Amino acid sequence: MQFKSHARTLAIALSLALVAGCSSTGGSRDGSMDGTRADGGVGTGTAGSGQVSGSGVSGDRAGQQADGRIPDVRTIYFDFDRDTIRPEFESVLVAHARFLRSNGNARVVLQGHTDERGTREYNMALSERRANSVKRFLEVQGVSPSQLEVVSYGEERLAVRGNGEDAHAQNRRVVFAY
Repeated sequence: MQFKSHARTLAIALSLALVAGCSSTGGSRDGSMDGTRADGGVGTGTAGSGQVSGSGVSGDRAGQQADGRIPDVRTIYFDFDRDTIRPEFESVLVAHARFLRSNGNARVVLQGHTDERGTREYNMALSERRANSVKRFLEVQGVSPSQLEVVSYGEERLAVRGNGEDAHAQNRRVVFAY
């Protein structure tokens, strides 16, 4: 039992060091990242241009609530055909981990999604990998696995319809459903 406690402490320390070492602003204001907002809108691109800009998180807040409320940012986005967490969303995940650790009775469903490219089977698997990637991150941060549930929707619940890259970028996501 004592070994498990030390292992958890070590895992938390390593993940915090990783987050601190990888702190990134997540792109530039010129639209180099897909930067969709949690509310499904887009960042500060030129009106009508279809460009998406920004990092998806607002400054140092990154969706954190000082008063113990659920973080504001409840959607994180992924690159095409990837299930790795983008550095600009790590602070959002840390805020959710902090909330869940402080509220042991809170539960969250991690809803994985993809855009419509690829087969249905492939997209179901990819969306599950994305949600599990978020789940693993939260567990390393000390969140109890009993507080986390993973659901894979694949391409079944698109946030935005359309065939352009802007629409695809907003559909490649994991949503925190409390």
